[in-house]
Amino acid sequence: MERPTGTQGAAGPEIVRDLSRLPPGAARTRERILEAARTGDLDKLLIVMQSNETLPVFSFGNEKDPIAFWKATYPASDGLETLAILIQVLETGFVHVHTGTPQEMYVWPYFAHVPLQRLTSEQKVELFRIVTGSDYKKMKEFGAYIFYRVGIAPDGTWHFFVAGD
Repeated sequence: MERPTGTQGAAGPEIVRDLSRLPPGAARTRERILEAARTGDLDKLLIVMQSNETLPVFSFGNEKDPIAFWKATYPASDGLETLAILIQVLETGFVHVHTGTPQEMYVWPYFAHVPLQRLTSEQKVELFRIVTGSDYKKMKEFGAYIFYRVGIAPDGTWHFFVAGD
């Protein structure tokens, strides 16, 4: 994963909220992910993940089983917190990055590619719908958004749902 830099222009990449600007493949995958997440059934999300040619990246470790990983990460909710986070992330604005390259994709939330110091007060409120104040403090110390993010290619390939850097 590359560290977000917002180098696609002085203000970073364009923040998009209009879902009609997604190509059909990316829009379809986003909708399938949301439908699965809203069921509260981790197995339904796994089915969407497995419909990819390769499993989307869900951890920077050597974990092979996303459900076991999420249950271990969020034991108090038996992993279901992951689904809530995924929904929250996919309901934010997004950015279109690496246009015209093999790495082209749509990334949610846009915070992953916009420098934190450039966020407006309104954007910070949106960020705090996803992260806590202590998470934000850690991100400022690190220098970038490092909570969960989702990447989907224009053709609908789901590349990642991961946190960290």
